[in-house]
Amino acid sequence: MPSASEPPQRPRPDSDQGPDPARRAAPPRQPPGGAPAVWENVPPRNPNFTGRERLLDALAERLADKRTPTAVLPEAMYGLGGIGKSQLAIEYVYRHQADYDVVCWVPSEHTPGIVNTLSHLAGRLGVDDGGDAGAGVAQALDSLRRGVPYSRWLLVFDNAENAQALAPYLPNSRRGAVLITSRNPQWEDIAGCLEVRVFERAESIALLNKRGPALDPEEADRLAEALGDLPLAIEQAAAWRAQTGMPVAEYLRLFEDKRGDLLYEGAPHLYPESVATAWNVSLDRIEQTNPEALHLLQVCAYYAPEPIPRSLFHGAHRGRITPELDAALADPMRLGRAIREIKRFSLARIDARNNSLQMHRLVQTVLAQRMTPPERELMRLGAQLLLAAADPRDPESNTQWGRYSELYPHVVATDAVHSTDPWVRDLVINTAKYLQRFGDHESALRFTREAHDAAAALFGAEHERTLQLAFWLGWTLFSMGRYEEAAEINRETLDAHERVVGPGPIRVADANEAHLDALGAVAADLRVRGAFGKALALSRRVFDTATAAFGEDDPFTLNAAHNLGVALRLVGSFREAYELDRHTWELKQTLLGAEHEQTLLTRVGLTIDERELGLYLQARNRQEEVVSLYARYLRADNPAVLHAKRVLAVTRRKAGDHAAALELSEEVMAVIEERFGRAHPATIAACLGMSVDLRHAGQMERARELAEVSLDRFRGIFGDHHPHTVSARANLAIIARLDDRCGPAYELNRAAYDALLGQLGELHPLTLMVATNLASDLAGLGRHRDALDLDAATLERSAEVLGEKHPSTLTLAANRALDLHALERHAECDDLHGAVLAEMRERLGPEHPAAATLANRERANCFIDPLPL
Repeated sequence: MPSASEPPQRPRPDSDQGPDPARRAAPPRQPPGGAPAVWENVPPRNPNFTGRERLLDALAERLADKRTPTAVLPEAMYGLGGIGKSQLAIEYVYRHQADYDVVCWVPSEHTPGIVNTLSHLAGRLGVDDGGDAGAGVAQALDSLRRGVPYSRWLLVFDNAENAQALAPYLPNSRRGAVLITSRNPQWEDIAGCLEVRVFERAESIALLNKRGPALDPEEADRLAEALGDLPLAIEQAAAWRAQTGMPVAEYLRLFEDKRGDLLYEGAPHLYPESVATAWNVSLDRIEQTNPEALHLLQVCAYYAPEPIPRSLFHGAHRGRITPELDAALADPMRLGRAIREIKRFSLARIDARNNSLQMHRLVQTVLAQRMTPPERELMRLGAQLLLAAADPRDPESNTQWGRYSELYPHVVATDAVHSTDPWVRDLVINTAKYLQRFGDHESALRFTREAHDAAAALFGAEHERTLQLAFWLGWTLFSMGRYEEAAEINRETLDAHERVVGPGPIRVADANEAHLDALGAVAADLRVRGAFGKALALSRRVFDTATAAFGEDDPFTLNAAHNLGVALRLVGSFREAYELDRHTWELKQTLLGAEHEQTLLTRVGLTIDERELGLYLQARNRQEEVVSLYARYLRADNPAVLHAKRVLAVTRRKAGDHAAALELSEEVMAVIEERFGRAHPATIAACLGMSVDLRHAGQMERARELAEVSLDRFRGIFGDHHPHTVSARANLAIIARLDDRCGPAYELNRAAYDALLGQLGELHPLTLMVATNLASDLAGLGRHRDALDLDAATLERSAEVLGEKHPSTLTLAANRALDLHALERHAECDDLHGAVLAEMRERLGPEHPAAATLANRERANCFIDPLPL
């Protein structure tokens, strides 16, 4: 006797032999919990069936409601042959056979198969059809509808593509249940829809491991990824592996080289066809009924397996693809029909929510395999041209980054970097710019390096396109803190320009953006080397040339102005930087808009200017606004956002809000370290700033640890004598003195002072700040006369450079008053101290911690926050 879990396949009689006597009377009904009385045409159970538990539960819940048939549909995203619809239905039938008296599996791709199966079922139900198949079908359906002789029945219509064609064969009954599997997702009018997706990754790996020894988890993951988690493809690969014993790494190499051939390999056991064959049936039909739909699919075969914006197909594209597809792209109605045809055969997922379509990577492989080499070249170019037509052509605007994010995977997949079409080349350069500005530095580096190498091979090293990409490659490396590599390529790029136009000053008539960009990049490299004066001269040259050649309100000139502001700050010319940045910001607001990323970047520079000019409250308020604007458009881990927040943390501290500064510093530190790693210059600067905030919070041990880490890492990047390294050393010296280690503090500050004096001169603000701290070290060592002399000299210079009412100058004056007190010149001390305290309160407010420190007659310290390079 057959077991309840594995009912036997009952052979069907040959229809030419006449009526089967067994069809005249129904067998006795089986008791609940036993095998179905009628088990008609059900395929064998798949012993390798894996996963799908949630889908099986959902299917059981839906089929428990016998009033509504339930259609098991492929998830349109991977809605194609091989996704496992039939296998899911078979597994359901075997698991739930005890719930039914009748189970009939109806092949439904063609109407004759439906008629033949249902007419044969009529005999199993005890219906006399008189040998007429049509009458048998009608009587079988009527028997099921009435529930006589069986009320618990299940019909499975497998691979039913046409809802209208199937409708006459669906019993109009609330008694039994109907299950439909289909590639066509358009069943909503006659059935509930349960979407079947590709495997979850764990299911793919579980199925792969059912054949042969368990795979290494990483190898299994790579194999599942390559196969797109498509169940039939996973089963086919597992069978191949079991039969050949081929290691996964070798299979993946073979799959990469001969993907199409492997997809045509024989179907796994219990599957009717191979992966490629399953889809070629649908593609053949589309080719016959709607050629433009096939051509659209062929173009999409060269896009990435990520969502493809439908808007790609709505705009005017540059160039021709095929007459049929060109006509469809020009006619929304024809395009809509083509997309509906693609959806009907589930060859792509049509997602109305995000207005996109998406293809499985293996369908793309089969499509490419069907094309001739000239067709492949034509369709790849067509895919590139559609992308070029969709280029917003503004990669530096944060409002367009969402669009570039949609296009980027397809730019990569279509191999646009090797295109010679000028519009496509523009798209490639804009994509490189977008990736750098967006802050996806790793992707930017990979893409831009490949694009640069391709351009050099196609056009030559000195071609304009190649040099444009060389600049963005260098800028990306610079943004990643890979300064030596950036400097090397920047120097090579400038040399290439000078080989074309000659060295020396650029004549206004000969000025071009790429050459000036190369000069600006070399100026940035000089800033990294600590050659601030030389960098300023070069940046000013770029700005002056751009202003004369393009005008002050040209986008290129505005960018040059921003870079000049950076160079001015580094040499300590804060007032000039402020005036330039304010003008640049106003022009950018008019030209680009107030919320453009480049406008906000200059506004952050303006905040730094105000901070360095001692306008702490104004700078804090401005930067709070900037960060709130950034938060509207960019992710929290975007480099521009992190930079803006670091600047805000410093301005909060300068404005006296130490608790809020530390809170923000800790937030930024956590994100920036994860985003860029511990050795990135931005991370080190954040670490140094946080050490200062910790010191103000009284957390001296953590403050010292971070200060030491910052010094070591800056030294590793810039060397011992770069102003950033010296600044970190000066901050560590303050912490040492506050720990009552005045001797080590003095040695650190002495070395810092000497380095800055030699590099930047005695009037540079950094030199003045370190001199202030050095005087405090002398006082701590009891050398009050030396401290007074140094404070007096530094105070005079600070008043000259920063102004008499700058907080740093007032700090020096307050410290000088303490020097006088130590030398018992009390009257002078009291007069100076009173005047300075009143001015500090006027300048910063009576509650500012700096005023409180001064009121308590404590020496003030000048912590240094390194300026952006």
